[in-house]
Amino acid sequence: MSDLMRPIPFRELLCRIFGEYSKLKSIFGIHKNEFFKKESGKRIEVFGEECSVPLGPAAGPHTQLAQNIITSYLTGGRFIELKTVQKLDMLEIEKPCIDAADEGYNTEWSTEYTLEKAYDEYLKAWVILHLLEELLSLNSGLLGSSNGRSFIFNMSVGYDLEGIKTPGMQTFIDNLMDSSRNNLFNSYLEQLAGIIKRKEYIGGTDLAGPLKGAEGLSSGISSNICRSLTLSTMHGCPPDEIEAICSYMLTEKKLNTFVKLNPTLLGYERVRAILDTTGFGYIELSREGFDKDLKYGDALSMLQRLTGTAEACGMSFGVKLSNTLGVVNNKDYLPGEEMYMSGRALFPLTINLAAEISADFAGQLPISYSGGASALNVERIFRTGIR
Repeated sequence: MSDLMRPIPFRELLCRIFGEYSKLKSIFGIHKNEFFKKESGKRIEVFGEECSVPLGPAAGPHTQLAQNIITSYLTGGRFIELKTVQKLDMLEIEKPCIDAADEGYNTEWSTEYTLEKAYDEYLKAWVILHLLEELLSLNSGLLGSSNGRSFIFNMSVGYDLEGIKTPGMQTFIDNLMDSSRNNLFNSYLEQLAGIIKRKEYIGGTDLAGPLKGAEGLSSGISSNICRSLTLSTMHGCPPDEIEAICSYMLTEKKLNTFVKLNPTLLGYERVRAILDTTGFGYIELSREGFDKDLKYGDALSMLQRLTGTAEACGMSFGVKLSNTLGVVNNKDYLPGEEMYMSGRALFPLTINLAAEISADFAGQLPISYSGGASALNVERIFRTGIR
C-alpha cells in the first residue's frame, strides 16, 4: 500500500457517499441511525459565528481529508479545525510518523498535501456538508442561526510570519476567507446545482424527496469558508514572533484568532510532577525543551497585549489549549530524537494550564480546548466553564 494520499475528485466523492447510502443506508461506514441530529435550538457563538454544538476535531492528520471532515460532522462535530498548513508544502515525511497505542505520539507537524490540494479538500468538505445538512435534515435545531448552518470551519496556519506572508500562503488564506472569485469554488457550485437538478446519485433513495427543497442550495453556500484562525507555532518559537503573527492576523487579515500554546508553560517541575502522579511517569522529558520555550510570565503579558489589540480593531482573540508536549523519543518506533505527545496523558497538563490562564483572566479569555479531550471527559470539561 502506498503511503501517498491521493485526493478523491468532487464527483467521485459524491458518488461514493450516495452509492453507499443507497445500498447500506450509511456514509463512510456510519449508519444513518448514528448520524448526529440536535433537536434543541440551543447554539453557541464563536467569534461571531454560530454552531449547534461546540465540539469537533482539532487540527490533525484526520482533518486534511474531505471524507474525514464529513465523517466528523456526521458523528456530531460542528466546530472543525482544519489541518495546519505552512509554506513548506512538499515535505517528504519519514514514516511511520504516528504511534497511538495509548497516548499518542507523532513526528509530523503539517499537512501532507500541497497548499492547493489542502484548499481543495476543505472546499469539497464545505460544499458537501451543506448538501448533507439539507438532505439529512441535520440542521433542524438551528433554523434561526445567523450563518444558516450548524457548523464552523476554523483554519490553522503556521509557523512563522515570513512563511505566512509568502504568495502561496497568502493565496490559501485569502481563498478560505473569500472564495467568490475562485474558479474551483464556482465550479463545485455549478456541479452541485446540476447534480441536484438531474438527481444524480440521489434519485431512488429516501433522499429524493428532500432533494426537491435543495434546488437553490448552491446559491446559498457562502464563499466565506473561514472567518477565524488558529495559529500554530513551532516549539521554542520566540514570544515576539508569536505576537507579531497574531497582530498581523488581527489587524491586517482581519481574522479572529486563537493562538495555540504549549503545556511547557507550566514549567518542567510541575509537568514532571503531574505526569508522575497521574500514571505517566514513564514519559521522559528534556529540560532543554522547557528552557527554550515560552515562559508563563511572558505569555501572560503577550496575551494581555493581544487582547487589547483585538479590542482596538474590533476583532476577537483567544487561546487554543494546548499544543502537543515535546518528549524524548525512547520507544524506538518513530524516527528522530524528539516526538510530540498528545492524547489522554496530555489532559492533566492542559486542564491545569487552562485553570491557570482562566484565573489570571478572570474567566474572560476565550479558550478553544483540545488537550486530552475525549468522550470520557468532555462533559466535565464543559462543566468547568470553558467556552
